[in-house]
Parts: sequence; C-alpha cells; structure tokens
Amino acid sequence: MALPVRDQMKYWGIAAAVFFVVLWVLGDVILPFILGAAIAYCLDPIADRLEKAGCSRAWATGIITTVALLVFVVLALLVIPTLVSQTADLIATAPEMASNLQTALTERFPDLGDANSTIRRSLQSIAETIQSRGGEFLNTVLSSFSGIVNVVVLFVIVPVVAVYLLYDWDNMVAKIDGLLPRDHAPTIREIATQIDKTMAGFIRGQGTVCLILGIYYAVALMIVGLNFGLVVGFIAGALTFIPYVGALVGGVLALGLALFQFWGDWVWIVVVWAIFQSGQFVEGNFLTPKLVGQSVGLHPVWLLFALSAFGAMFGFVGLLVAVPVAAALGVVLRFGIARYHGSRLYQGLSGDPSEDD
Repeated sequence: MALPVRDQMKYWGIAAAVFFVVLWVLGDVILPFILGAAIAYCLDPIADRLEKAGCSRAWATGIITTVALLVFVVLALLVIPTLVSQTADLIATAPEMASNLQTALTERFPDLGDANSTIRRSLQSIAETIQSRGGEFLNTVLSSFSGIVNVVVLFVIVPVVAVYLLYDWDNMVAKIDGLLPRDHAPTIREIATQIDKTMAGFIRGQGTVCLILGIYYAVALMIVGLNFGLVVGFIAGALTFIPYVGALVGGVLALGLALFQFWGDWVWIVVVWAIFQSGQFVEGNFLTPKLVGQSVGLHPVWLLFALSAFGAMFGFVGLLVAVPVAAALGVVLRFGIARYHGSRLYQGLSGDPSEDD
C-alpha cells in the first residue's frame, strides 16, 4: 500500500531541505566533487559510445583520461600563459584607458569638466557603483577559491573524482535506481529521464557552443590584431552560457578596446564588430538549434533567475548547481501541471467520464 500523499510530500520536502542545508553548510568543501561530477556527466556519453565500439568501461575511461591530459598539457603550455599575461596587461592598462576616455569625453562634452555638472556626477556615481560591486564580486570569487578549497586542491581532487565517477557512472545509476520506492519508481524514472534530457541538451550542448564561440572570437580577434583578443574571446565564450550576456559583454569589451587601439581607422573597428555579429548569427541560426535544440525547456529568464538566486545564496557552488536544479524544478513543474490538467480539480465534474453513463 502506497504512503498517503501528505506523508510523501513530507519525506520529499525533508530530502530537499537536507540537500539545500548541506549545500549551504559545506559549500566550498564539496566544490571539487561537484566539478568532478559535472565533468563525468559531460563525458559519460563519450564513454558509452566507446563501449558500443567494443571497449570496456575501463579502457573507455583510460582513453578519455589520456586525451584530456594531453589537451590540458597543450593548454597549460600554449594558451594559459598567454591568457594570464594578457589579463595582467589588460588590468595594468585599464587606468590609462579610463584616463584617455575621460579626456576624450571632456573634449567632446565640455560640461563633463565641471565637477558640479549633472553628467559628471552621474558618471562618477556609476563608476563608484561599478567599483564597489566589482570589488565585492571579486572578493566573493577569491574567498570561494582561497578559503577551504584552493587551486592546488582543485587540480588534484577534481580529476580524480571525475575519473572514478566516470568509471562507475552506470553502476551508480543502477544502484540509485534500485533504491527508488517501488510504487513510484516508473514515475521517478520518467521525471529523471526528462531532467537528464534537459540538462544534456543545455549543459553539454551549450558547453559546446561556448567552446566553439570562445575559440572563434579569440582566434578572429587575434588575427585582426586586437590587443587582449584572447582574453576577450575567453570572456565572451564563457559568458555565452548565460543567454545574451556573453554577446553583450564580449561585444562591448571588444568594441571598446578596438576604439582605443584603432581610433581613426574605422575599417578595423567595423571588422571587430562584424566578428561578433557573425558569431551571433552562426550561434542563433546553426549552433544553438543544432547542439542545444528548441525543446530544452529552460527559458532564459528562468535560467537568469536561478543563477542569480543560487549565486547569492550559495556563492560559486550555487552557480554550478543552478542549471541542474533549475532544469529539475522545471521538469517537475511541467509534470505537476500535466497531472493537474488531468485531475478532477481542473476538469471538474464535466471532465469525469462516469458522468456520461
């Protein structure tokens, strides 16, 4: 006999509360394990394909690990040093750029030279706000990494966790399936399948889109000779994960740098603009429909809300779990709405087939 609905809601509510309490209390401690699980989840389809090709799970895991190590070594030797160097140069050059911008604006708009002008006070207020908020965000990110979990621990624990989880992924899924309550196992499997489809379509698909666009922006901007092109491409590609934010931030940053570097040579400024326009065209018409799909079910507003809420409550770890939790809640909500549409509460007596007898 199944438990009453009230008791089921109580137990599932307790489980959800325990999850959020653990996430809030442990926070940075579980960061490497969440990252490792995310990497294993993304690589599991590759391991499954290698198994279908005739490899054992151990061989599939070994092949993936070897390729990942080679990619990491190449990045560490070629890309990461240049990225760090350009980032440091950009930070060092920022005050000079700000000074040049202020001079140009003062010459263009003489009212800016008056310390009591409305425009001058508004710009100062905006600058102070950006500086204070940026400092708070930077401190939050640094504390997330330098508190309990540091960079060395991440580089050591995350790969180990990812390899072990990738090797035992199918066994873990089978064991979890064996723990499901028998009366509700089919329903839970259906919901879990929809959640996996949603997350796979967004995380794996959108992650691929981020990688492709990041490489395209970085290579294209470096070819045209834009200073800090690798940094701009990295930022734009990484932020593409958040709808509209990657294109906006990357485009504004690239055009701002292009204006300082190519001022007067408008052809190259237009070329930088065209790079981002072409990237957005390819993303919207080819990459996103092909790799992410239209049936993911994660509305951009819902995703932005989840990232903001979980980031504010749980910090950097919250940003990592925001998308999976948002996908799960979205699937559960749609499932509940479908059940509601088939219930007596929604249909009333007119929807009861027994009334026709």
